[in-house]
Amino acid sequence: MKTPASQLTRRDFLRGALTAPVGVALASTLAVQGDEPAKAAGGSPTGSPPVPTRKLGKNGPDVSMLIFGGDMPAYSPEYLDLGWSMGIRYFDTASQYGNGQDETKVAQWLAKYPERRKELFLVSKDHPRQGPEQLLEMVDRRLARCQTSYLDLYFIHGICTRDYGEDSVNWPKSDRLKQVVDQLKSSGKVKHVGFSCHDPMSPQYLAAAAQGGFLDAIMVKYTPFFTKGDPFDQGLEACHQAGIGLIAMKTLRNAADAPKRLPEFDKLGLTTHQALLQAVWSDSRISAVCNRMENVDNLTASVAAVRAYKAPLKVAHLDLLRQTLFASRQTMCPGCAACHRLGSELTFAFGDISRFVMYYEQDADLRARELYQQLPAGHRGASGVDLAALREACQFKTDYPEIIRRAERYFI
Repeated sequence: MKTPASQLTRRDFLRGALTAPVGVALASTLAVQGDEPAKAAGGSPTGSPPVPTRKLGKNGPDVSMLIFGGDMPAYSPEYLDLGWSMGIRYFDTASQYGNGQDETKVAQWLAKYPERRKELFLVSKDHPRQGPEQLLEMVDRRLARCQTSYLDLYFIHGICTRDYGEDSVNWPKSDRLKQVVDQLKSSGKVKHVGFSCHDPMSPQYLAAAAQGGFLDAIMVKYTPFFTKGDPFDQGLEACHQAGIGLIAMKTLRNAADAPKRLPEFDKLGLTTHQALLQAVWSDSRISAVCNRMENVDNLTASVAAVRAYKAPLKVAHLDLLRQTLFASRQTMCPGCAACHRLGSELTFAFGDISRFVMYYEQDADLRARELYQQLPAGHRGASGVDLAALREACQFKTDYPEIIRRAERYFI
């Protein structure tokens, strides 16, 4: 059973630190949890220094390379404070996270530490299903919920044709969205605007964003094992050249069943999961990783990984990570060219269904059943779909026949 963040003790925290193989994890932890922590000017503990940063796009601010966010059960003012005291200055939330309550946790934390707002990069997201213009009134609810006068970054949440319509592929290059972005920024309520995307059509959305050139950042489902020169890689490169900041998400979701330790990474002082994080930072186009750190062990190990990162992983280590993922049971394709292509061609939403199964199995999230049942019948009906062919086409041989069987068992 997971310990609620509000009940975390010094012993719990240190136990989490000791699971990390590198000395930096324990040193960082002790700095945060020492009996006489340093005090900031406002009287609050400063904890560890900020984690390393990268510039968000060509002209954006410097942001923490590790993001504290995602829909986490432990999300609370106390857990936010723990992430801050370990050096993370980028908090990610959304209108629907925590059944709509995570933003209020941010508000509670900011009420306790108002002096920290100027150092915090705060992000939230929304679902303008009636069109991008809807963001102009939605943003006020985000500000009210977070109890802040501005957001550093505001995302269209999970952009895809199923939720936003076929024309949404053109939004990132349209005058329609550009006018909304300009109004949001000129109002002072938002500093930067972008979208998040974990859809098989992400290459198309990336390409449109690069062509439009007016969005500031994109958070995208990312794998370091893409094929050089494939549409996804081309989309990333085009956005990077256009000065758009790139943020990776769902990077560790495919490693739940991978071995936690391997001798080759022990020599680097890394667990397999820490090595996977460093594989993402090895792509200099990626500004930050949004990692779902749902307990103190995850948080401690992730902070240790970003502090230990000094240079890109060697090709041999990337190949080992790829082979390790191939050998483990995957609930969701990390993102290969075949699944991107087939996902954009087929009505059957095998990518979404895989994601819902992952939410159900890994997060024990009962909302996955509701998300599955909200899919139109034609998007979740596998009749007439060659699931074995999908599996064989996938670069990672994701077992779609088995995943769909589990989905039908769990959700029907």
